[in-house]
Amino acid sequence: MLTTVATVLAGLIGAGCVLMGVLAFPAPQGAAGFGIPDTPTEDPTFRAWLTVKAVRDIASGVFILILVAGATPHLLGWFMLAATGIPVGDALIVRRSNGPATAVYGVHGATALVMLVISALLLAA
Repeated sequence: MLTTVATVLAGLIGAGCVLMGVLAFPAPQGAAGFGIPDTPTEDPTFRAWLTVKAVRDIASGVFILILVAGATPHLLGWFMLAATGIPVGDALIVRRSNGPATAVYGVHGATALVMLVISALLLAA
């Protein structure tokens, strides 16, 4: 039962990554919610970098969805554990950029914690 719950949660994270990436194309100003103060979302050069990030978000989400659909819980667990480095890195970047604690801990830190729990549940299966 816990494996099913963890797999569904992993799928939701994968779908969320794809959605974040897709939404960044029509609304790059949404990147301001990432947590870095004074994000220049109107700057064309910065928008190009946001496009790069969007493509990577989509690909990351698709990787998770592929593993949800066809891998063993154990392999999905290892992948989710490795992917936990993404929100941890994001939290460190926002923290280093003097971003709000709500983004550091409430967004990126909470995502990392959820992914860590999902990993543990899948690896224990």
